[in-house]
Parts: sequence; structure tokens; C-alpha cells
Amino acid sequence: MPDGISKPRTLRYPAELIAAGLLAPEDRAGAEAVAARYAIAVPPALGALIGHKNDPIGLQFLPHPDELVLAPHESTDPIADEALSPIPGIVHRYPDRALLKPLLACPVYCRFCFRREQVGPDGGLLSEAELAAAYAYIAARPEIREVILTGGDPLILSPRRLGEMLRRLQAIPHIEILRIHTRAPIADPAIVNDALLAALDIETPLYIALHANHASEITPDVVRALRKLTRLGIPLLGQTVLLADVNDSEAALGGLFRAMLRARVKPYYLHQLDPAPGTARFHVSPERGRAILNQLRGQISGTALPTYILDRAGGLGKIPL
Repeated sequence: MPDGISKPRTLRYPAELIAAGLLAPEDRAGAEAVAARYAIAVPPALGALIGHKNDPIGLQFLPHPDELVLAPHESTDPIADEALSPIPGIVHRYPDRALLKPLLACPVYCRFCFRREQVGPDGGLLSEAELAAAYAYIAARPEIREVILTGGDPLILSPRRLGEMLRRLQAIPHIEILRIHTRAPIADPAIVNDALLAALDIETPLYIALHANHASEITPDVVRALRKLTRLGIPLLGQTVLLADVNDSEAALGGLFRAMLRARVKPYYLHQLDPAPGTARFHVSPERGRAILNQLRGQISGTALPTYILDRAGGLGKIPL
């Protein structure tokens, strides 16, 4: 980049969002009230996609005062992560798989995140002792066959640290599959570099689940980043949250699922919104979700259709809708 030209950076404060033209000056008070409770981060790659605050990208990432309105059915831990966390960093909901959350920071903070009470820029990074205890927990339970790295976003760890983590897990004899859940290739496609690819090049089968909610997120830069992952032999799965005014139409979901397939991402799950605090404005009824998928069936490839699921309250797990 030429001298004197600063590199675009992630916007984290309402004043920065206003200066960038993503929020209006009259939005400042409401945005600052939200920022006092929930993390904000809009990286350059996503900020560039926002035409206005109420478009499908703006709605997902720009703070809104309704986030401070709590509906009766909402919960700070809507799927009982905390209740099912025997030690820091581990969530063990299903007998044969466990979540490992090595950090609680993300490259972008979704305004509907079901972990919004836990994630933030302070990172929540597991200490070496906590990470060792997590490995020991997994190693002591041969019924665990799959470990899912989530958080936060594991791909923003340094490649060295992530590589060490994956290799420690693949050394546990009963671990058959590893999975990473991420939004990082969409938030910052440049993160998929040679160092990250080397870290991900392991012997144990590794799947990456990519969170995307609108076709406009699958930019040419994102497609190039994802192509690097598939060249490494990593299967890509797509996860989407059904969101009002973002993707609750046949055109929006159909366009997203087609874009995923073109990027070699198999649409895997369409999630019913988890009732985290302040997310009611994004709610779409299951009846509407089923109707959209029924309309799409036969109109798009069967490979483009995900399973529509609800994560039941109280940690009871996922059921298809």
C-alpha cells in the first residue's frame, strides 16, 4: 500500500461507524447504549458491503437500540452452554462429540449471536492450564469421537497456536473427526493464508462449517479464500440463521444456497434463531421457515437444501423442523 495511505481497519465504536457513513449522527446515543453491553466489530470486508443500516448486511452487524429490549422468552444462555460446560472451554451436550471453545473473540460480532453475553474483544482465551485440562477431559472419554472448535472464532488464533491445538487433538486415539466453526473467511478473506493452510493440513479428517446468511457475503475474495481450503481437501459445510428482513424469503435463501454451492460449500444447517437477549427483531416463525424451504424444494438442486433445525432450550439438542 502506498506511503501515507492507512489500511482500512475494523470499526468498533459508534463514532467510527458514523464517521464511515454506516450510521447516522442521530443513531449515536442508541448505538453507544448497545456498545456499553455488547461487542461491536465491523471489519473492512463486511463494512464495504453495507449500503445502508437496514440492508441485509447492515442489519446483521450494526448496533440497534432494540438489542436492549428483552423479550420474555429470551435467555442469556438460550441453549444451556454454561449448564453443559463441565470445565472451562468444554461443552459436552452429545455423548459422541464435544465443543472446544479456545477463545471468545470474533472478527465480527453478529447482532443476533446466541453467545452474545460471552463473546467480546477481551478474548476469553483459555490459559495453558485450562487448555491442558480440556485435552485431558477429551482424552479420558473414549465415547467422544468428534471435537468441534468454536468460540468465538478459532480461525483468528495464530496459525501456530491453532496448528498445535489441532495436532494435540488428533493425537488422541479415539478422535475420528475434527470440525471448525467460523465466520472468519467472510469477515476477513485474507486470513486464509499460507500459514493458516499449513496449520490446517492434518491427517485427521477436518471439516469447516462456514456461517453465512446472505448471498452478498460470498464475494469473489471469499470464494478465492474458500478455494484454498478445498484444495487442501477440507470439506466445507454451510450454516445459516433464518433472520427477519435478512434472508426470510425464497429469493434470499435460494440465492444464498446457490452461492454457497458455487463456492463449494454444502448448505448444512438452517438454524431457527436462538432466543438470546435483544434478538426478537430477527425472529421468523418456524411455519414461515418451513414454507420457504417447501417453495424452494424442486426449484433448486437438492444439494442446496440444508436441514432446518431448532436447538431446543435447556440443552436438549437439535431437532429438525
